[in-house]
Amino acid sequence: MSMAGNLRKVTSLGRVGGLRKVARLARRRPRVDLSHPARSPLGTSVVNCVSYREGVRIPAGRDLVDSVEQVRKNRDGFLWLGLHEPTDQEFAGVAELFDLHPLAVEDAVEAHQRPKLERYGETVFAVFKTVCYVEHEELTATSEVVDTGEIMVFVGEDFVITVRHGRHGSLGPLRETLEASPQQLSKGPAAVLHAIADHVVDDYLHVTDSVQEDIDQVEMAVFAENGARVDAGRIYQLKRELLELKRAVVPLGRPLEELATRPMRVVDPEIQAYFRDVSDHLLRAKEQIAAFDELLNSILQAHLAQVTVAQNEDMRKITAWAAVVAVPTMVCGVYGMNFEHMPELHWRYGYGLIIGVISVACVLLYRGFRRNGWI
Repeated sequence: MSMAGNLRKVTSLGRVGGLRKVARLARRRPRVDLSHPARSPLGTSVVNCVSYREGVRIPAGRDLVDSVEQVRKNRDGFLWLGLHEPTDQEFAGVAELFDLHPLAVEDAVEAHQRPKLERYGETVFAVFKTVCYVEHEELTATSEVVDTGEIMVFVGEDFVITVRHGRHGSLGPLRETLEASPQQLSKGPAAVLHAIADHVVDDYLHVTDSVQEDIDQVEMAVFAENGARVDAGRIYQLKRELLELKRAVVPLGRPLEELATRPMRVVDPEIQAYFRDVSDHLLRAKEQIAAFDELLNSILQAHLAQVTVAQNEDMRKITAWAAVVAVPTMVCGVYGMNFEHMPELHWRYGYGLIIGVISVACVLLYRGFRRNGWI
């Protein structure tokens, strides 16, 4: 049976009875392997579902309900359920089974949330914005530099539910890293929450380092010899992408501060010290983004100044050549008036003299403008 079918039955049974009826129905379902290291066969939205005891993976139950029942019966472990962009119908059963607040469920399904931390009874709901650097051969005015996604985390005493939105931010490698450190994983669901926060913030630092390379390239291009010809759209595009990164990083400061200082039943005091370390890394990312923003403003202003100077240079050259051309224009205009009584008109040497005067005047003007850098 598909995961969506399982969850729909869980939802419908919530109106008739409790977890015991759900468990009885689960025993009649075919056995499904939930411990696949990469992706379980429960459905398109379920990435993995694993139970842990003392930081070590334990055999999975027959299905999601059976796994939850085992964890709650033994009272010495927790379950980690990973979902990717679930639908309302798929997530309804999970919400019923773990008694999740409707507001948090709505946020987890709809996505597009700011980073935040909320408590609903004994459950902590955290939202993280994930970021990914988009590789590109050359930065243009339409290049995508930063791609964002979201990870929603529900943390209870015996469960962690992660809901991921976006094309990146897979938690598979993170799960493997945690399983390689049972001592840390034995601290419970809060250890998973810390690992996710640390993973997300580390990605912030990696992305800021990559963005810095783009900024350095734009800066070198602007201050090159032909910097005035740089497309200003590239600078504006970097500022837009940096703003997208800023929206992901800056709001996370408050939630991490609460996790590091505010007492919570599901967060062990020992884990709070780790959140303080993550908060320090986030502060570094925020400072880098603020510095990049100021640097891009300076680069943009310098570029606009270069464009203005280049335009002034062009105007000076045009003006200088116009002054040179004005001499023959004026002389030719005078002698083109066709008056009958003009003394030089019938002089044998008049033509040569006029051409000589025009040539000398033009040369003198050219040398003067050249000396002053106008030409």
